[in-house]
Amino acid sequence: MGNGISRLIFASSVASVPDALEGFLTLPPISQVLIGAIALAVVVGVVFINEGQRRIPIQYAKRVVGRRMTSGGTTYMPLRVNMAGVIPVIFASSVVILPPTLAELGGRGSFFQTVSDFLAPGSWYYIVFEGLLIVLFTYFYTAVQFNPVDQADNLKKYGGFIPGVRPGRPTAVYLDRVLTRLTLPGAIYLAFVAELPNVVFRYLPESNVFFGVLGGTSILIVVGVALDTMRQMEAQLMMRQYEGFLR
Repeated sequence: MGNGISRLIFASSVASVPDALEGFLTLPPISQVLIGAIALAVVVGVVFINEGQRRIPIQYAKRVVGRRMTSGGTTYMPLRVNMAGVIPVIFASSVVILPPTLAELGGRGSFFQTVSDFLAPGSWYYIVFEGLLIVLFTYFYTAVQFNPVDQADNLKKYGGFIPGVRPGRPTAVYLDRVLTRLTLPGAIYLAFVAELPNVVFRYLPESNVFFGVLGGTSILIVVGVALDTMRQMEAQLMMRQYEGFLR
């Protein structure tokens, strides 16, 4: 059923839910309504973006395989809005905690201490810097995962093409342009969800009892793994000719 490491991270995040709910119930009623509405909106947004995709139509021409001619068909290539998952957030968090670590080695008055003070957690400089890193790493990781040149070569090899686009290099350029435009909203979404607890905490300090335990990264992991598990269970049921539990 998929990646076991993801399940371990999912279990660790879910184990902190009781502590988050306990802290949530101690808040004033107005704060409970605001934080509850924000948390619900974040979960809905995560599900919407994770399930969002751009479907590129693919047409396959008829070709001869041995003594048999295969019929052409029409399918699509799904390009997900959030193809990078939660990896860019983890990368950005690792880079942001580097200056404080080096500052402890350099001592007070060092260059790294100055940078660490400038990027104090919760400050606007910290929020903006980490958000930009998330956007940067989203583009980087998406480029590592999806190679338009290889996809175009595979399509050409098996007789597939995108209607209105010539096979080969024009197809690779088209896929790269679509993916670049599609990655931008996914990157902004990741940065928004990851930094939302920091922004909320600046104006609602009491929200730390909830978002401090179950932050934006934890919500991304929990929702992403839950959706992935549901898809895999549905695929297993359909392979065994069952109707599936989602229908």
